[in-house]
Amino acid sequence: MHPNIIKIQKEIELLRQNIINHKIYSVISELEDLRIFMEHHIYAVWDFMSLLKALQINLTCTSLPWFPVGDPVTRQLINEIVAGEESDVDAKGEIKSHFELYLDAMEQCSANTKPIQIFLAELKNGKSFNEAFEMAKVPATARDFVNATFETINSGKTHLQAASFTFGREDLIPNMFFSMVNDLNSTQPDQVSIFKYYLERHIEVDGDHHSHLALSMTEKLCEKEEAFWLEAEETAKKALQKRIDLWDAAYAEIVKNKVEA
Repeated sequence: MHPNIIKIQKEIELLRQNIINHKIYSVISELEDLRIFMEHHIYAVWDFMSLLKALQINLTCTSLPWFPVGDPVTRQLINEIVAGEESDVDAKGEIKSHFELYLDAMEQCSANTKPIQIFLAELKNGKSFNEAFEMAKVPATARDFVNATFETINSGKTHLQAASFTFGREDLIPNMFFSMVNDLNSTQPDQVSIFKYYLERHIEVDGDHHSHLALSMTEKLCEKEEAFWLEAEETAKKALQKRIDLWDAAYAEIVKNKVEA
């Protein structure tokens, strides 16, 4: 493994551990807690797809006439992950993106999907992000999370997009969270089974194979440019910190809701 990849991994390890051991997981014990978590997390699920599509646009040919673009291994990685994330199957064998599957899971457990639906509808209608945020009443930290992701996307720098994708991905949920979801599913499968399936598919589709290829992609894009490596490290740290901030906000809302209940 490239020394600079190892360096980044060491530099972000504390942030990763802060996410894995975040206090939010200790307070999710009831369906209502899970609903609040999902109502925050859905924005991270959505903008993950936008980050992935940005990489596909920049690292493969998505225009006509077609020409071979970039590194073939990187093309394979991006196209494989896009297929897995954008055209997976649900528990019934129906084609769904992971985002749509997550929405199904939210609806099954009666989480509020109205804000994310309004947000996307307003964007489709040509509204700016800030206007869509306001119309949908998106939580402030979710806005910050999305804005940070799109700042990386709009930089046009593929090495930064790759760093955010590689080091700030959705593989940071600890075993205790899976155990909690399994417990809820064992007693209330009619409300949690889709979310349990989503987590299982996410792990299966986004396994070690993709992680190793993503590291290789980042290495190829940074190559021997020391400035690129430094920027990649800062982007990785920023992506992870924004996730911590998102979890902090969800935790605060869950605790507040428990107190008021």
